[in-house]
This record gives sequence, structure tokens and C-alpha cells, in this order.
Amino acid sequence: MRPQNILIVDDEPGIVKMLDTILRKEGYASVDCALTGEEAMEKIRRHAYDLIVLDVMLPDTDGFRLCQEIRRHTDVPILFLTARSGDLDKLTGLGIGGDDYITKPFNPLEVAARIHVQFRRLEQYRTAGQAPEIYRFGSVVIDKKAARLWVSEKEVFCPAKEFELLLFLADHPNQVFTAGQLYERVWGYDSIGDEKTVAIHIMRLRKKIEPDAKNPSLIVTLRGIGYKLVPPGGGNPA
Repeated sequence: MRPQNILIVDDEPGIVKMLDTILRKEGYASVDCALTGEEAMEKIRRHAYDLIVLDVMLPDTDGFRLCQEIRRHTDVPILFLTARSGDLDKLTGLGIGGDDYITKPFNPLEVAARIHVQFRRLEQYRTAGQAPEIYRFGSVVIDKKAARLWVSEKEVFCPAKEFELLLFLADHPNQVFTAGQLYERVWGYDSIGDEKTVAIHIMRLRKKIEPDAKNPSLIVTLRGIGYKLVPPGGGNPA
């Protein structure tokens, strides 16, 4: 496995030092830090990171706004780290492109564990299969090996966790999964399933791939049960 480059963006030096120490102890040798949004963007423009830990409350900008700017440059996983624990803040963070959300105070080992899960799953997708695997669902084309998505012959930007969720559903067409099952299979956490996290990512995917996101025909909801991906015509992907 190649070295993973992590950027920590937080204005509290104590938190930055603690995370830097624990991540290096966990084997992540390439850990970079930024105390402001401006410093973070300068580093993101100069370096290629594999994951970003991002505080919401920064001295020069809002972390949510910074996340949107980061998404113009990279689709790597973004893990929000913040003292703002309200549902609205969490839904906002996930809705604008975040992949995970941890509230302060936190156990640094939990942060390390969640980062490890992100990298493990990304590596699984990078190494799966030797030949390109292409899924076609009507106008939607998913390149599994290259982690790329096209809709109506136009490539569509898809952050890592959204793509993982879409790919999991594409790997299991016509199968129904509860939100808890999707959270466990895609996010990798057995005991802290989050239905809202799954719902937000499903909503974001529908806006990208459905002709009418309010009346989805590809990723459908079975009320009170869960979600499934239904190929056009009801059969397997072309």
C-alpha cells in the first residue's frame, strides 16, 4: 500500500498536535497541518492529500464553506471534526461533500479508526480486479476500477464516499438494504450506524444520476424498509 498523506485543518494547536502524534503512532508518517482555511487551501493547491480532517469553526472562514472550496480541487475523503453537534450542522456537512462527522470532545483513537476505515475501503476499490469493470444503468455509466461516473455521456464529479455507496448498490442490483446495513457495509462501523448519513448521501447521488431526483427510478426507497438500485427494465446492469 502506498503512503497516505493526511491534512489536519484545525485552529487548536493542542488538537492538531494530539492528532498528529496518534496518527504517526498508527503508522501514518505523512501528516500535514494547517491552522487556518487560507493556509489549508495553499497546501491543498501545492500538495496531493489522500484524506482531510477539517474543523468547522476556523478563525478566518467557516469549515463548511472551506469544504465546498476544497471540493473544487479534490474528491478525497473529508472528515469533519467539530464541537457543533446539532443535526442541522451534521446534515449540512454531509450535504456539501463531507464523508464523515465527529464531534468534540472525541477519542483520538476513534478518529484514527475512522481514517483507517476510509483508507481500507479506498484501497479495496483500487485493487479490485485486473480488468476494467463497467456498469451501465441506462444513461449512467460507472467505471469501477477508475472510480469515475458518467451521466448522459458527461463525466460527473463524485466524492469518494458517494462513489463507494453507489458502487456498493451497483454491485448488488435489485437487493434491498436498510440504512443501517448500508452504513455498516460502506462506512464500516458496526455499532454506530447513522441513518441520516446514509439518507444525505442517497439524496446527493439522486441529484447526480436521476432524471428527476424527487421521483427516483434508479435508487428507490422502500418505505420503512430501505433502499435498492433498480436497473432500467428491472434486470442486471448492461
